Amino acid sequence: MRSRQSGVTLIEMIIVVALVGLIAAISFPSVTAGLESLRLTSASDSIVSFLNSGLNRAERRQEAVEITISKAENALTLRSVDPSFIKKLEMPDGVKISGLLPQHPSLGAEETSRSYLLYPGGTIPRLGVEIVNTKGSKRIVRVDPITGVPQVER
Repeated sequence: MRSRQSGVTLIEMIIVVALVGLIAAISFPSVTAGLESLRLTSASDSIVSFLNSGLNRAERRQEAVEITISKAENALTLRSVDPSFIKKLEMPDGVKISGLLPQHPSLGAEETSRSYLLYPGGTIPRLGVEIVNTKGSKRIVRVDPITGVPQVER
């Protein structure tokens, strides 16, 4: 009687590892693009939430709120007349603030920072933030001056 040996040969193992490596190499670019897109979407949603919190604070607490958008710091900041209230939203890695909207006629793309004041019961300023990821995809978050609701444009 012969004893049967079961197992995998070295050739079979090399073929399986090569196929797994090939599949990983083909799918890697699409996975990284998906992660970059997810970071951009998350950043735009964070900006919407951040702007909403500033608008709500101005109306509910009846106090002036300053929104500062800084391209140099790659962040948004909320300040109030209450000295203990300062919030800062920094953009995640791979996402940067590329533009402040509407563009200032004399400064254009050179503008690095802009501040807006939200007054309780006042008119909401027309403002927008353009963000871009490392792949070049863009999103624009604008506050509609009529409704006062931040919206994301692709």
